[in-house]
Amino acid sequence: ILQALFQCDHVQYTLVPVSGWQELETAFLEHKDQFQYFVLINCGANVDLLDVLQPEEDCVFFVCDTHRPINIVNVYNESQIKLLVKQDDDLEIPAYDDIFRDDEEEEDSGNESDGSEPSGKRRRFEEVSIRLPGHHCTLNKPHDFFLFFRQEILFDYEQYEYHGTSSAMMMFDLAWIMSKDLNDMLWWAIVGLTDQWIQDKITQMKYVTDIGSLQRHVSRHNHRNGDEENSLSIDCMRIAFEYDLCLALYQHWSLYESLCNTCYTSASFKLWSVQGQKRLQEFLADMGLPLKQVKQKFHSMDISLKENLQEMIEESANKFGMKNLRVQTFSIQFGFKNKFLASDVVYAAASLMENMEKDESGTDNFINALDSLSRSNLDKLHQGLELAKKQLRAIQQTIASCICTNLVINQGPFLYCYLMEGTPDVKLFSRPVSLCLLSKYLLKSFVCSTKNKRCKLLPMVMAAPMDTEQGTVIMVGIPPHLESSDKKNFFGRAFEKAAENTSSRTLHNHFDMSKRSSFLPLIVLEPSNLVEEEECHTGHSLTVKFSTTRSGDGRQHGHI
Repeated sequence: ILQALFQCDHVQYTLVPVSGWQELETAFLEHKDQFQYFVLINCGANVDLLDVLQPEEDCVFFVCDTHRPINIVNVYNESQIKLLVKQDDDLEIPAYDDIFRDDEEEEDSGNESDGSEPSGKRRRFEEVSIRLPGHHCTLNKPHDFFLFFRQEILFDYEQYEYHGTSSAMMMFDLAWIMSKDLNDMLWWAIVGLTDQWIQDKITQMKYVTDIGSLQRHVSRHNHRNGDEENSLSIDCMRIAFEYDLCLALYQHWSLYESLCNTCYTSASFKLWSVQGQKRLQEFLADMGLPLKQVKQKFHSMDISLKENLQEMIEESANKFGMKNLRVQTFSIQFGFKNKFLASDVVYAAASLMENMEKDESGTDNFINALDSLSRSNLDKLHQGLELAKKQLRAIQQTIASCICTNLVINQGPFLYCYLMEGTPDVKLFSRPVSLCLLSKYLLKSFVCSTKNKRCKLLPMVMAAPMDTEQGTVIMVGIPPHLESSDKKNFFGRAFEKAAENTSSRTLHNHFDMSKRSSFLPLIVLEPSNLVEEEECHTGHSLTVKFSTTRSGDGRQHGHI
């Protein structure tokens, strides 16, 4: 979308794909002498950009990033950081006065007469050690209270990672405000939103709300009266709202393969077991669909069967306890043959982005995925669909292997699974998006397979070999699989703390905080019980109550 806007205004630009913080820093160093303005898409919001990149004062960054929470320094920097966010997004940003103080206020009274002026340039957070009563230290200065409460506020603000409005939707809104929005741009915005839904980054309520917003634009761009409809070529692009089946790639696959390799149906039937396979056969029999028809390509099925297929599947699905088999989405059509659901394009583009079959660089894969979004590169899109089928098959086979061989371990506060070297398709899961999909699907399947109800409330940590020569491991943390989940992830901070406590060598390189490349993945969570409360200390109109807890090994922890 942004490229199309640049082309409209004849703006010259350089496109540089980056997969992590190291590549972002390298790209900036290579281009900082040539450019003054930088646009960061889906990266940069959740770290202090000025601290990471160390730019000159005339450099300006426009950040359109779905990662939350936004770093507090980026929020309050008015000169070099320009954030693109929706006004109705609830960012829960702490007040400026709760986080920052003028330099002269932070000086001790003995240094107030030095005549220095506060610079106000790139204020940094101070790190101080606050020791609780019982440790021979009291908070008796206003500055100490401020620093302590700031630490508490920042911890509450930054402890969970989640995602905001899709960057593609933000860019489409920008194009709409500029009166330069086109049907192609609208489709790309739909694909961006669908990607968030497929990767389980947003809540169902957020998805439905954004679908409604895009539906109004679809009606505006694709409304034609009778005369105009007759005059339009069949090759014209049409976007339509659909209430379609939640089956992966079923219109470009066989219905049987789609049922077997869609996470929702596979987990519901428990297809890794013999009993699950029998249930699938019963499901198909209940619909009255011949096995010969179900196992051939969807476009080759009898038209009489396809006409009422959605209603037949939904009716039988309700009998088998699957009540969410249809979902609100959009489709695109141009020509007689070319019809795609938004989810089809998402699976194809994601597979091309992490294609392991050819020895191509990450940049090449990114360009291929970008090309697949264009109507003029249908070959790329079909190539992506075939790769996506292989990926989905590999995911389901790995899930079956993990469950049947008891690789998912209940560690107490979380579930844990490690893919050993030599596991089939393990190389595919050395990439973050593929490993994330596998982790989410495995968690859903394991919850359906286990009789332990407590497991439904547990998150999952999953690890896979990243580079066998270097001995590195890639890790991902997934929140519990709950329908009421707010999709907030606490593993980003947990990984950092675990690495610090165990002196592990880690590389925090991914833009998602919950993904880590690590040598020694280990998280230890301990239950603690309240044992005593200390006295209250008051001063400067603040009342502070301290308490201490004692963990299983006898160590004390302080709380405010």
